[in-house]
Amino acid sequence: MGVIIGLVVAIGSLIGGFVAMGGHLAVIWQPWEFVIIGGIAIGTYIVANPMPVVTDTGRATVEALKSSVPKRGNYLELLGLLYALMRELRTKPRNEVEGHIDAPQDSAIFNNFPGILRDKELTLFVCDYVRLIIIGNARPHEIEALMDEEIATHRRDKLKPYSTLTTVAEALPALGIVAAVLGIVKAMGAIDQSPQVLGGLIGAALVGTFAGIFISYAILSPLALKIKSTREKQCRVYIIIKQTLIAYMNGALPQIAVEHGRKAISSADRPTIDEVESATISGGGQAADARKEAA
Repeated sequence: MGVIIGLVVAIGSLIGGFVAMGGHLAVIWQPWEFVIIGGIAIGTYIVANPMPVVTDTGRATVEALKSSVPKRGNYLELLGLLYALMRELRTKPRNEVEGHIDAPQDSAIFNNFPGILRDKELTLFVCDYVRLIIIGNARPHEIEALMDEEIATHRRDKLKPYSTLTTVAEALPALGIVAAVLGIVKAMGAIDQSPQVLGGLIGAALVGTFAGIFISYAILSPLALKIKSTREKQCRVYIIIKQTLIAYMNGALPQIAVEHGRKAISSADRPTIDEVESATISGGGQAADARKEAA
């Protein structure tokens, strides 16, 4: 919602200010200038990036517009799942715990936390490292290094739409000049026309420069930053998992290990100790409340 409000304010101020100065909106409406700029930008973006990145950019844009980031309820659900798994690791034989990890979609524990189960990447991350804990041969610092490497790779992949959109935003002013030059070429072809006609053609050409600069700095660059912020918050849940499981591997009780994970949550979204205890010690009994809050 914030993105929509910001765009409305920016475009409204632009149009309102131009009209207040006595400008005519019809002069700004030069659709072929926008086609030239937008078409070149999209075409070069497709040339420069693999198709998975192009499609992920669309998903990232939707996520940014909808502000699809983890909320307090999502964090409670994640901590509840981790606590339940660590409790199983402490109290149940290896073969029983492996059943939850090998088939999480059939696990009673994972089904208590459907919000986590729907995220296949997150579920796989949890299962992979709990499986390593079950095997028991790896030392905590080795697991931590492996987690750091995987999280860095995941973050790099998730932020590709941000970096590629930033590159396009930086190129848009130059693409606006390209559209403006083509407009000037058209105007020079009508050099024998009246000053009124010639002035209209030159004005239309300059709209290309204006459009390139405006789209770059007022639309695409802020959108890229919003995508970066959204994706970084989505990646934060992996840090929470890492802190929790490493604390457990170093000998912390499940209740204490969960507190390590809670401290990795941003203070604006961090649930209180009482909320975490209520959601975890109940073994998923508060999962419904967490899901309701997340929704």
